[in-house]
Amino acid sequence: MAIDAAKLDRFSGQVVGDLAAAFSGVMVNLGHRLGLYRAMAGAGPMTSAALAARAGLSERYVREWLNNQAAGGYVAYDAVAKTYLLPDEHALVLAERESAVFMAPAFDAASSIWRAVDRTAEAFRNGDGIGWHEHDGGVFCGIESFFRPGYRANLTSTWIPALDGVEKKLRVGASVADVGCGHGASTIVMAEAFPNSAFYGFDYHAASIETARRRARDTGMGHRVAFEVADARGYAGAGYDLICFMDCLHDLGDPVGAARHARAALAPDGTVLLVEPFAGDAVEDNLNPVGRLYYALSTTLCTPNAVSQNGRDALGAQVGEARLTEVMRAAGFGHVRRIAETAFNIVLEVRP
Repeated sequence: MAIDAAKLDRFSGQVVGDLAAAFSGVMVNLGHRLGLYRAMAGAGPMTSAALAARAGLSERYVREWLNNQAAGGYVAYDAVAKTYLLPDEHALVLAERESAVFMAPAFDAASSIWRAVDRTAEAFRNGDGIGWHEHDGGVFCGIESFFRPGYRANLTSTWIPALDGVEKKLRVGASVADVGCGHGASTIVMAEAFPNSAFYGFDYHAASIETARRRARDTGMGHRVAFEVADARGYAGAGYDLICFMDCLHDLGDPVGAARHARAALAPDGTVLLVEPFAGDAVEDNLNPVGRLYYALSTTLCTPNAVSQNGRDALGAQVGEARLTEVMRAAGFGHVRRIAETAFNIVLEVRP
């Protein structure tokens, strides 16, 4: 066997980089959990002692953490002054909770996936599913935290206005179902923007619904948002002006059945807002960092959940617009149109 030494060196270096990133994900989790990024945000250059004092933590641990962050390019290090700086641009990703690109909490999901690796390996062997409810809270909170900034930045300012006639209905007063709502992030965003409309969030996971109810109360939306435990083929109500699937259709064991139920629950002139992870239609279109992320999530979370719901042909997180269109047409919809996209999502308008 002839070995290309240069190719071997390049790939070995790639794996070392991936190992460093994997271990450093724990560091990001700690930085978020302990408030280190928030303590650095906008504070200018700091010594490890100054940061430790500001965050109320042990300097010796903080120093090692800072050096890891500097080695990874997350913070800047001044070798002369021996200070560390969190650039403002990095703070938007790591410290600012309302930023459209805030991603630090998503590492909670990564830690949860590691904890479930034995169960996932067994699913590879026996073909069984793993339900969303069988994971720990890090998955629920981490995935929500990953997508929520995009919803806050785009849902009411870009995506809904791009739907034909929907924004006007919502401003006057409409009925909206948010299917697979999880902790209610998208439901609450819409309720805050459209006070004349009624919003109903549905999810089969009872613990997530309890969290959604609590968050609605905490944000003052409890009187205008109702959350109920129900699956995507059995939630109540009819005549909805808008039904939303926010990054969840691909997780379902019967996506056509869920879309068919939405078709029956819509008002005659109603609209489905279908938001899905960004993906091209072919594998080769998705061989990039975002695709790599989503294929990992699909392998460990999305596909196992669909299989657990007797899904014979689980869509996976990188399903693509063409296959999504097939699903919606099979459910009786005649109109499917891409209205927006971001680095992490494609957004489709679906109507009868």
